[in-house]
Amino acid sequence: MSQDVVIVGAGPVGLLLAILLGREGKSVTVVEKWPEIYDRPRAVTMDAEVARILATLGIDCDNDPAFENHKELYYWKNADLKDLQIVDWESLAPCGWHVTYWFNQPEFEARLIDIASTIPSVTLLRGWTATELSQNAMGAQVTINDATSARNIDAQFVVGADGANSFVRDALGLNVIDEGYFFDWLILDMIPAAEYKAVSAQWQLCDPKRPTTIVPGGPGRRRWEFMVLPTEDKNEIAKPESAWRLLEPWGLSPENAKLERSAVYRFQARYTENWLKGRCMIAGDAAHLMPPFAGEGMCAGLRDAVALHWRLSAILDGTLDMNVLQSYESERIEHAKHYIQFSRDLGDIICIADKEKADERDARMMADLAARNHEPITGDLVKLGPGVWCEGTATAGELSPQGMVQYQGREGRFDQAVGQGWMVLAVECSTAGLLSDTQRAALKKVGGRLLSLGTQGHDVETLDASYRDWMSKADAHYAIIRPDFYVAATAKTPEQLATCFDTILDRLAGAR
Repeated sequence: MSQDVVIVGAGPVGLLLAILLGREGKSVTVVEKWPEIYDRPRAVTMDAEVARILATLGIDCDNDPAFENHKELYYWKNADLKDLQIVDWESLAPCGWHVTYWFNQPEFEARLIDIASTIPSVTLLRGWTATELSQNAMGAQVTINDATSARNIDAQFVVGADGANSFVRDALGLNVIDEGYFFDWLILDMIPAAEYKAVSAQWQLCDPKRPTTIVPGGPGRRRWEFMVLPTEDKNEIAKPESAWRLLEPWGLSPENAKLERSAVYRFQARYTENWLKGRCMIAGDAAHLMPPFAGEGMCAGLRDAVALHWRLSAILDGTLDMNVLQSYESERIEHAKHYIQFSRDLGDIICIADKEKADERDARMMADLAARNHEPITGDLVKLGPGVWCEGTATAGELSPQGMVQYQGREGRFDQAVGQGWMVLAVECSTAGLLSDTQRAALKKVGGRLLSLGTQGHDVETLDASYRDWMSKADAHYAIIRPDFYVAATAKTPEQLATCFDTILDRLAGAR
């Protein structure tokens, strides 16, 4: 059996990558050791970028019953319930989707499996364990076993999306950097009765006696997270009677709620030093683990999948060579490390169990909040690590914004109306004379398009000010957008655009 890509691991990361490749006709086999979907909640939140990614699969997180957005601010409070921080979780992000969504992971995985099952070139093998991995310059081979037999699968590429205890990572001998960050938390996933009314859908209690997080767990569900104190036994606190005792002050009991899961998790911070070796690579938890305080763990893995997709697809199509994979590693490692550090920083604030230190924290945070008149904070756009984008051009390396447009009779968000892929955009100006014939041919080779955007008389009619505002802030008129929605470059003049375009071509070829 020979495939374009073998993916080890059928979690959200592996399934997304399989779908993206399979939709383009690439032959993909996904190997998963567990015979069934693990039916307990795990990840519960995702950000606007992931909602944007899922929209390309036909999943509309604003209108799909499997997802919810509470359109509420996220409050951090101290032991006296005074505000320490206010985070904007209710607004639309610049990329056109809400900042935060909530879901139930088993339902999410089932949805991805349903989509994958409609793609003829995608095969899902459940109940099979990858046991051996080898490769040479021409391809790789994975040996898999079930309860009674073994088989080999040849592939052009192998991707390990097989979690924190990754077989693929270990088989490749990739080194894991452990940052020595450990906190144990009790995770309680609840299904409250319909009449249960919470004070707020999402908030953080920074009480040194018991740091506590309360968030949605997807439609019809809620999650409580309690820090395990140094004097407590992890096994004892995970027992149902301990769980109900902790939940009692929140108005929950066996009479008005179902305890779906009680488990102690050790929050960790670590990443793999290299993500790529020959024709084999890793993604998701196999490559990075972060504390959940920022809600970015699964999101980072799905970004990995999208970043791998366009590179592997182009290599398999013969439009790019394998050198482009080097930028997958350099871009994604630094991006993931940012979120690991950000999550650690949040945890350092939340996980304070000493009253004196908590009092110092409270005074500092309340003063900062008062200084900005209690205005909610918003998340910053995070740049990729060095790779296929032009440093020094405004917003390059960041996720591109997205507005509402009309294109060839279709109206909606840009991605849904126009599509995705390599784009060279001219905002409120003409494409005439942009790029040389050679550059236009190179753009066409990778399936890219050259489009003008504006209020009238352009290829794409803009229905709001998103693109005009973006270009105004960037002091630019032109932008190069990648298939993963990241900005490769912006430019003010046609000459600058041409220079940036050549730089991107060099980066795609692996030059620095």
